[in-house]
Amino acid sequence: MTEKTRRTQLYKVHRQTAKLTVFAGFEMPLLYKGIIPEHLAVRNSVGIFDISHMGRVIIQGVDSERFLNYAITNDVSRLSPNGAQYSVMCNEKGGIIDDFVIYRLENEKFMMVSNATNREKDYNWLVKNAEGFDVKIEDVSDGVAMFAIQGPTAEKTLQKISTADLNKIARFNCGHSRLADVKVFISRTGYTGEDGFEIFIWDASLTKPDNAVKLWNAILEAGKTFGIEPCGLGARDTLRLEAGMCLYGNDIDENTTPLEARLGFVVKFQKDNFIGKEVLLKQKNEGIKRKRVGIQMIEQGIPRPNFEIYNGEGEKIGHITSGTFSPLLKCGIGMAYVPISQAQEGNIVNVKMRNKLAKGKIVSFPFYNAEKYGYKRKTAT
Repeated sequence: MTEKTRRTQLYKVHRQTAKLTVFAGFEMPLLYKGIIPEHLAVRNSVGIFDISHMGRVIIQGVDSERFLNYAITNDVSRLSPNGAQYSVMCNEKGGIIDDFVIYRLENEKFMMVSNATNREKDYNWLVKNAEGFDVKIEDVSDGVAMFAIQGPTAEKTLQKISTADLNKIARFNCGHSRLADVKVFISRTGYTGEDGFEIFIWDASLTKPDNAVKLWNAILEAGKTFGIEPCGLGARDTLRLEAGMCLYGNDIDENTTPLEARLGFVVKFQKDNFIGKEVLLKQKNEGIKRKRVGIQMIEQGIPRPNFEIYNGEGEKIGHITSGTFSPLLKCGIGMAYVPISQAQEGNIVNVKMRNKLAKGKIVSFPFYNAEKYGYKRKTAT
């Protein structure tokens, strides 16, 4: 491990049970049993992820709501305490600095949970733009452990060790509970497309990780009945891609706008002002020239980042930003930005894989049948 490599509260547990990799400067589990069995456990039952590498920033003070409505694109005034919403934060040119979930803990206290890659960047951006606002901004990432329990039996798993009635926590809502006698803040959110929860263990620092280790083991024990699997970053990536969710640095960055990324639903133009509003409003009025699409391979092959995409006339129209083999669909899938004229669902494209072209088609998100999989599923588990 280099001096710059970081570890989470569960590093010693992962070292014994997982294959590790370095991601965003952290030594993290890539896989345990394997990407495909971990992926399918989440789609069909339940899996648990250590996501303590993510950023957690507390924003509080009398101007906290007003400041956040200036700094981010969504409208936090719509949140009641114990409510959450997805949002992005843009630069002055409308480019995405990061995407994240914002939680309203109290009337004048919020928490932003952001990508591990952008922990320092996000904190510094908030501090830089807080001048003139009566707010306190504090990075609490290293003092709080964070797990994601995802899948159609996630609620049943956690209910076995929870003091709170988890059925009362709606999607993008939060609450307090004790899990296996560990005090937690629990949110019905996630990054897999499935129903599930993200859990914050406040009293679990890097130097005193006992509560995190205790709860990790308790959740694995509670989920045995449902075939729970500990899951690594490999399955986390294939799951989010099947669900059509963006990965910062691949599918969104400071050169893409939320409108191009099909994240316009988190941009509230009715707000008086927010960073990037003028540019985004101009883009909305003039119309975007490209947008993010899903590509499902018809012919054999796995689309990988930077693979070029061509239309039927042989013109290059874009490149893959994220791509993988879908364990559920058993074919290659990917994301890309293509011109609006080429973005129609069902449009056939060609992905250049090494020295040959393989056919794929433009599809909607998520890639899977939302009536059979994901949090909107209609089939019983």
